[in-house]
Amino acid sequence: MTRVGIVTISDSRSQGTRADTTTALIRHLVEEAGYVVGQTTLIPDDAQQIEATLIALADRHVLPLVLTTGGTGLGPQDVTPEATRRVIQREVPGLAEVMRSATAQQSPLAWLSRGIAGLRGRTLIVNLPGSPRAVEECLRVVLPLLPHALEMVEGRPHGSDAPVVAGA
Repeated sequence: MTRVGIVTISDSRSQGTRADTTTALIRHLVEEAGYVVGQTTLIPDDAQQIEATLIALADRHVLPLVLTTGGTGLGPQDVTPEATRRVIQREVPGLAEVMRSATAQQSPLAWLSRGIAGLRGRTLIVNLPGSPRAVEECLRVVLPLLPHALEMVEGRPHGSDAPVVAGA
């Protein structure tokens, strides 16, 4: 079972002035897809806190998958993509591209999302938008791609559960 971290990034939700519905929605969708939620965190739109949280989930908690929600828009407080970019080592642009492309068919505003995806070590980090509707639409697009992506990150042969043999 692949463990997933969920990081909800929102000033209003972290201060309790707005209800957090995206964390529960993401939990439901990833558990429905067969993943186990290993950690959830609710933090403000603060670049240093976002970076520290992503590093901790990847390096200390060693979660194979971390999904963020929020902070991907055009507002001055929306810094999730920049913070993510500073902690990843390799970008995976296709995941963000397919989410924007597929969801823009329902809402052209999806093109304004600046979310990214990338790898920190063997952790795949994916930025999702902050609205529940956009989160659900994006996850419906990206969840089918994740098993193969995570196999590749682990170094397993494509389409196989067999471990990679060193030097083979």
